[in-house]
Amino acid sequence: QVQLQESGPGLVTPSQTLSLICTVSGDSITTNRYYWNWIRQPPGKGLEWIGYIATSGRTYYSPSLKSRTSISWDTSKNSFTLQLSSVTPEDTAVYYCARSLGQFDPWGQGTQVTVSS
Repeated sequence: QVQLQESGPGLVTPSQTLSLICTVSGDSITTNRYYWNWIRQPPGKGLEWIGYIATSGRTYYSPSLKSRTSISWDTSKNSFTLQLSSVTPEDTAVYYCARSLGQFDPWGQGTQVTVSS
């Protein structure tokens, strides 16, 4: 059974970099032809896709967030990370990681990140 688990600080100061880790169990992030995604949901709003890293190592980001986003692997820990720079309170959201190949499945449980001074 594949499981994903997000981790990282729940509070980030404006203008700093948000860093989250998604640890994967039950599958290898560098084998099989999957995409490993980050998605977020701001309070009172819908889901927003942030980007992915493919098993080939290729990354692709939402155009609206591309200039501030970086997704990378930590293969020693079978995990992938999200870095979002220059955050503002508008980046406050529940952040999810998810595997995809046509559809997002499975998802992590999500982690709340609040941007505030």
